[in-house]
Amino acid sequence: MSLKSFIALTALFMTVFLNPCISLSQTKRSGSDVDTDFALPDKVVLCGEPVPLNDRWTWEMLDRELTITAWNKEQTFMYLKRAGRYFPYLEKKLAQNNMPDDLKYLVVAESALLPHAKSTQGAVGLWQFMAETAKKFGLKSDKYIDERRGIEESTDAALAYLKKLKEMFGTWSLAMAAYNCGENRVKREIKDQQENDFYSLKLPAETERYIFRVAAIKIVMENPQSYGYQLPETKIYSPVKCDTVKVDIKKSMHITEFAKAIGTTFKAMRNLNPQLIDDYLPAGAYSLNVPGGTAAKAQEALKAYSSKSSSKSDKASSGYYIVQEGDTLTAISRKTGVPLDQLIEINGLKGSIIKVGDKLDLE
Repeated sequence: MSLKSFIALTALFMTVFLNPCISLSQTKRSGSDVDTDFALPDKVVLCGEPVPLNDRWTWEMLDRELTITAWNKEQTFMYLKRAGRYFPYLEKKLAQNNMPDDLKYLVVAESALLPHAKSTQGAVGLWQFMAETAKKFGLKSDKYIDERRGIEESTDAALAYLKKLKEMFGTWSLAMAAYNCGENRVKREIKDQQENDFYSLKLPAETERYIFRVAAIKIVMENPQSYGYQLPETKIYSPVKCDTVKVDIKKSMHITEFAKAIGTTFKAMRNLNPQLIDDYLPAGAYSLNVPGGTAAKAQEALKAYSSKSSSKSDKASSGYYIVQEGDTLTAISRKTGVPLDQLIEINGLKGSIIKVGDKLDLE
């Protein structure tokens, strides 16, 4: 060992073992230089509103979230990759509604740009809607379809909600805080504390962190190279090309049957429509995404299915159904339109076992 190497090793030993607050991970990593912390920008603006970095509490909160975001390499790389898929649509919708472009970073903080995201509290989708709020803003959510997962539907609802919150509280920082912890909580704190500025209010810790997390995500994603993120264009996920068609069917249709009719797969249809809960297109009227260029085929398939369903005697005029090969009670419920629990009650069934040829009453 050379004298230079011995001196370096000795210095490392003394630094780590004489200062218990410093760990090996803070000194050297795979032979690279000691990690250097990232400085906060001199000026930060979020949704057109300046963040008061001259206030020490504000400065430290943003420093905390920026440090966590910048050093969470795996997650931040995924933010950058998924942004290529979802940001163009979000930017377009925000511009159409004359709303700040920065609100797209709120979606990153909410769900990491994952349509299937679900919180422990039951919030669902890109925008993390709770069931009650979703219903209030016209999102359908039942055992067949959950529009909180649908990108188009949930975005329209979220922008309407955020616009309402902005009108209610006057600033986007308070609107975003209310989006996180609820408008009633923010109203109560404003009244009790006699403050109407987010940075002067004491709010739930999660909500206080939330606004700074959105700001930190913006800082890193606007200039990723400054924080060590080198991402080739080929690694960024592209927007999915699809058409949207209107569905209006009286009986549910298995997704496989529909997919084969338009030349695609069950998996492709489920991926394009995260709002679908199970393996069927449910009865009713709603929008459906199909692979780009297949809209005409999709309309033809739906029209043919509706015609076949209306002429097919799934439900006999006498009000009964004969069990066919491969039938299950759930499938029969879908075919006939009779709710599953009602089907079980009408026929006095004790379990789910049925046999081919069984005659089930429907009324």
